[in-house]
Amino acid sequence: MQRKSLGNPQCPVGRSLDRVGEWWSIEILREAYYGATRFDEFQKSLGIAPSMLTRRLNSLVEAGLMERRRYSEKPPRDEYVLTETGRDFRTVVWSLVAWGNRHFAPEGASIQLVDRETGAVADPVLFDRNSGRIMTPREFRPGPGPAADERTQRRLARASLISAEAAP
Repeated sequence: MQRKSLGNPQCPVGRSLDRVGEWWSIEILREAYYGATRFDEFQKSLGIAPSMLTRRLNSLVEAGLMERRRYSEKPPRDEYVLTETGRDFRTVVWSLVAWGNRHFAPEGASIQLVDRETGAVADPVLFDRNSGRIMTPREFRPGPGPAADERTQRRLARASLISAEAAP
């Protein structure tokens, strides 16, 4: 059974979720960031059913977040390696770690992001690469891109008014 697309081809959130919206997909990517590359490594660390893992890995390969590489001919065995697109998704996972720790870990963080050199706990924020400024709703808003159709332009104009009023 084919899952329905999340719709509007103008929406980068929907397009992204079409590729990683299954929670198993994000869990598999997280394990890849931890160094897993082989089917049995993903299965053991996640406790996922082999049929589900096969579907999710195939989906991540098809979406361009991972690539399949043969590491054994007899028997034929593949490993799953992050692509540049898959590596770029790491910042999303880091944001989920920080958000989850802040809002859903009353017992305290079980995983933290830390500075490799000092071991200090990191608290990620989103910066604009062009200006170097922290992105807040008061300072930034979604705006139409060069490929935005009329419907998208109207939605973003309305959203701009609402987000300006709601900005802290």
